[in-house]
Amino acid sequence: MRTARSTTRKDPLARLLTGLAALFGLVVLVVLCPTAAQAQVEAQGEAKVQATGLHISDGRLLEGNGNDFVMRGVNHAHTWYPGETQSLADIKALGANSVRVVLSDGHRWSENSAADVANVVAQCKANRLICVLEVHDTTGYGEDTAAGTLDHAADYWIGLKSVLAGEENYVIINIGNEPWGNTDPAGWTDPTIAAVKKLRSAGFEHTIMVDAPNWGQDWQGVMRANAQAVYDADTTGNLIFSIHMYSVYDTAQEITDYLNAFVDAGLPILIGEFGGPADQWGDPDEDTMMATAEQLDLGYLAWSWSGNTDPILDLAIGFDPNNLSSWGQRIFNGANGIAQTSKEATVFGGGNSGDTQAPTTPGTPTASSVTATSAALAWTASTDNVGVAGYDVVRVSGSSETKVAASTANSVTVTGLTADTAYTFAVYARDAAGNRSARSATVNVTTGSAPAGNCSVGYRATNEWSGGFQGEIVIRNTGTAAISGWTLVFTFANGQTVTNMWGGTPTQTGGTVSVVPASYTSTIPAAGSVTVGFIGSKGATNAAPTAFTLNGSACTAT
Repeated sequence: MRTARSTTRKDPLARLLTGLAALFGLVVLVVLCPTAAQAQVEAQGEAKVQATGLHISDGRLLEGNGNDFVMRGVNHAHTWYPGETQSLADIKALGANSVRVVLSDGHRWSENSAADVANVVAQCKANRLICVLEVHDTTGYGEDTAAGTLDHAADYWIGLKSVLAGEENYVIINIGNEPWGNTDPAGWTDPTIAAVKKLRSAGFEHTIMVDAPNWGQDWQGVMRANAQAVYDADTTGNLIFSIHMYSVYDTAQEITDYLNAFVDAGLPILIGEFGGPADQWGDPDEDTMMATAEQLDLGYLAWSWSGNTDPILDLAIGFDPNNLSSWGQRIFNGANGIAQTSKEATVFGGGNSGDTQAPTTPGTPTASSVTATSAALAWTASTDNVGVAGYDVVRVSGSSETKVAASTANSVTVTGLTADTAYTFAVYARDAAGNRSARSATVNVTTGSAPAGNCSVGYRATNEWSGGFQGEIVIRNTGTAAISGWTLVFTFANGQTVTNMWGGTPTQTGGTVSVVPASYTSTIPAAGSVTVGFIGSKGATNAAPTAFTLNGSACTAT
């Protein structure tokens, strides 16, 4: 929710127990023999325990039967409009397959009782909607901390365990909306991990959704930089991240860069909130958000059917699904909107769950129109006994692979690539029942050099000492229009590591450093500049980087 802009707001026994755990989940094992269960968990260490309902696998959300499930739906502010249960039927009738339901744990608004939540779940199931339940009281207003509000929310969910037990095929738990912890990465990471572990210790096997900090918008890149640590801390691996895209990541480049960062890392993500009138709070590119989510097979949940801002319905008329706002028309009926891209969960009878025959293997892809940041791929189409529903393009690196694009046709343009970089791609075909073909043969692609952009970068070491140094980076906008939001990328050649930064938030992989801005450096005016400073570690040699890109375009080094 745009809260910041709202007015409301082995011995044989061990083998037996292991088999029971595989069949019924770790919770059953704990009930049968707590001591043995504890020993098994300790032996597994950080090994992931397979969930039996909705679950994450290889960065994708799957149903309990293994079929892919891509959320297409909206948010519904149930806690403010508790009498509008007809809304769930209306949301389904317009084509959604999911709904995110706003609840309160009593911290700010009146608590939604167990009976009320049970009714919401029943209404979701009756209307064949996957139900994302979220606590809205965790949004930070300055007097709260993520540690306090997320812990309170975790206790609320534990109090609902009797209602939610057995609903793992139908319910996703969004621990808390837009948690606080806007400046210190540990202020989001540590309490998020603690809340997830608290629910797992209480026996919850549901898919857990985690919101980004900074009003859900992650404007300092805290979630992007720390998502792997949070994901690794959940021993079930059944966790998905949620970014709220409003006025931070709102250009095509920013949207694709942010989402691809998670996809490339094999981390599950969806757009948990986005949308609104084009003339309010700038003009975020929601069409690109939907198109990118469709291309990458990522879920999206629009704000909001009945929210306190940016409603999908024209609430001046009332809760009438025939009177959608302009935003409502776009989210449901746009080119990549819900009506065009939503597929009902197979647990409700969607798809063709009786089909077990996989499509034939796609032909070897060929590459064309290769640029510094994209490549067009095409391949011979697959065939299927029922029909091919689409194709998944993966990047292959040794024995691992990462999904980079999806298409309903036998061609696609892969974007978000890095200049002067070699890639290997392959293709899978899939049918409506979720059956996937064997992988195609691979194609090798090397991207071109990035063209010079409207930017220059000055880099210098301002101080050095044994083992460390202080650096300064000045980013200049040499163009005639302001740059709103940016990602700066450069590479150290001598093993240097950024240990602290101000004016931006770094993510470093090997020698390559990617920097996103702080709130006060996010806009670079035409003919203006911003400065980022940092502390780094070094060895005997401390050569300056020689090449810089800003939003994928090469900058002049000065």
